[in-house]
Amino acid sequence: MTGGTAARPARPVRLGPRSAAVLALVSVIGVAAFGWPLLAAPESGLAHSGDAPWLFALLLPLLLAVAVATVADTGLDAKAVAMLGVLAAAGAALRPLGAGTAGLQPMFFLMVLSGRVLGPGFGFVLGALTMFASALLTGGVGPWMPFQMLCMGWVTMGAGLLPGQHTLRGRGELLMLAGYGVVSSVLYGLVMNLQGWPYIAGLSTGISFVPGDPPAENLARYVTYVLATSLGWDIPRAVLTAGLILAVGGSVLRALRRATRRAAFDAPARFTAGPPGS
Repeated sequence: MTGGTAARPARPVRLGPRSAAVLALVSVIGVAAFGWPLLAAPESGLAHSGDAPWLFALLLPLLLAVAVATVADTGLDAKAVAMLGVLAAAGAALRPLGAGTAGLQPMFFLMVLSGRVLGPGFGFVLGALTMFASALLTGGVGPWMPFQMLCMGWVTMGAGLLPGQHTLRGRGELLMLAGYGVVSSVLYGLVMNLQGWPYIAGLSTGISFVPGDPPAENLARYVTYVLATSLGWDIPRAVLTAGLILAVGGSVLRALRRATRRAAFDAPARFTAGPPGS
């Protein structure tokens, strides 16, 4: 039994056409949810604190649709659901360890490694579910939560889309994942700031969002806002994520791939006839 399990390569959960279509739809809606204030009229009364409940109400069925589409495309079973639950619980438990200090969030490294092994579709659902569970665990429920779920889903999905899924191993893979961890950690903060910035008004004419102004002018203010308020959180998060990947990433990847081989997510179900009269 050991030899058969070791011979089987660990494969990510396949991204089928239905899963890809639903993921594309979720991403388009997410981009619109983050960016529409830049194009809104001054009299629209925009505030992400007001549209967040609607986004959350829309996001949950879409996440379910991603999961259902993945099941329909690949035939995932209870083993995959169990792994999803275990990894989401582990990620949620890691989040409070940083306590938000200087942006340190150790859950990022686990999401990057999990997305790498399990693939983009499974990874997106895992990232969003982990952020949801961690928000309930830490009391971080607010208008920012659905946006955090989207961003973490994108981070984990992106790790599953990195090249060399079946060929790149060892130090080269860890260096690539560490680099991705740095970029995704900074981009996470950059995008999440776009969620909060429109309704944090009156800070300064140089960094505040001005509804109805040309997008180029608002984007220039946004860059100033990020430089003034966010990089002190984003850079430590990026450094911690890369450091954890380089330090323990090899062991975690091996454990995840071993679990994936044993679960055999991509193995088709085969039924054989029993002996007569059985």
